[in-house]
Amino acid sequence: MTILKPQVRVHTDIADIGKEAWDTCNGAAGYGHNPFTSYDFLSALEESGCVSPRTGWAPQHLSVEDADGRTAAVMPLYLKSHSQGEYVFDHAWADAYERAGGRYYPKLQCAAPFSPVTGPRLIAREDVAFDEASRTLVGGAVTLCDRLGASSLHVTFPLEPEWKFMGEQGLLLREDQQFHWENTGYATFDDFLAALSSGRRKTIRRERRDAQQGLEIAALSGSDLTEEHWDAFYSFYMDTGGRKWGRPYLNRQFFSLMGERMANRILLVMARREGRWIAGALNLMGDDTLYGRNWGCLEDVPFLHFELCYYQAIEQAILRDLKRVEAGAQGQHKLARGYLPSPVYSAHYIADKALREPVRRYLDQERPAVEQEMAYLAAEYSPFKDV
Repeated sequence: MTILKPQVRVHTDIADIGKEAWDTCNGAAGYGHNPFTSYDFLSALEESGCVSPRTGWAPQHLSVEDADGRTAAVMPLYLKSHSQGEYVFDHAWADAYERAGGRYYPKLQCAAPFSPVTGPRLIAREDVAFDEASRTLVGGAVTLCDRLGASSLHVTFPLEPEWKFMGEQGLLLREDQQFHWENTGYATFDDFLAALSSGRRKTIRRERRDAQQGLEIAALSGSDLTEEHWDAFYSFYMDTGGRKWGRPYLNRQFFSLMGERMANRILLVMARREGRWIAGALNLMGDDTLYGRNWGCLEDVPFLHFELCYYQAIEQAILRDLKRVEAGAQGQHKLARGYLPSPVYSAHYIADKALREPVRRYLDQERPAVEQEMAYLAAEYSPFKDV
């Protein structure tokens, strides 16, 4: 295995590391290419200004070199002045700490910004030992946290082996749930429906029929994507973002940059009525997973959200021989559509023991409660036939 230098470098711009060096690490260690930790995705966020000190996401990416001076491991890392766009909620921790006289912000965040998507966070070349690379990156992030006077370090939505490793390094472990669809070898959408109870089959068929009535549905990827589609989708995104949380995170330039750089990783499902686009759902594709991200509409069509975000995602995953669909954060309504509870993870370093110990006690109680809820939901509300 390659020997690493012990020094960790900090980069305030991902371009300092470079596409070839970053992507040589991303997906190299057996977990497949993840579009949300690709250079193209992260650099598009920076170049468009969606991620910047001004927006409260100041890049502090870490890199580690081998003995020959080549980049051997990287970590996407940001100095944050708020807790928005993370989907692992620590607002109660921040409030408690600041009421006690502490200063919670800034904090360090290792994440794919604005993306509640599981993926690698301790990212190393294939010829680098996982333990050595991970120990160096985690140690570097903790040291940077202390040097910057940040309150904490948060690693959100890592892979399970990374999560367990960080627990061994002393970070606090948190567990939550999402709802994911698994492809167990279906050849068609009807094969998937055949695995469901008769009641759920009838409901899904009715929902799809009602949603599609009078509409044209298009699944667009690669060279089929145009600026016209991004103009339309951005109008959907802004409408939904404005109604749901008031300040959408992504700007129009980001979608163009993403479309230019990673079109073959994009699946944009759009609905059109009489030549006018009225709704759309944005997905990104990994080597074996379809990741649902953003959705929006200009017309209130019954069940269209389910059709574009969930049913079309399942249909496209089957068509493309993908193993799963991750449809984003939260949403127990996904259960009835074939998406079952699945654990997701985060790890946390908190510098001040006065906050660390109460959080540790809370997480020690939260984890088993989350696992019990997942087991209960799967047992009581699964739409699949009893085997």
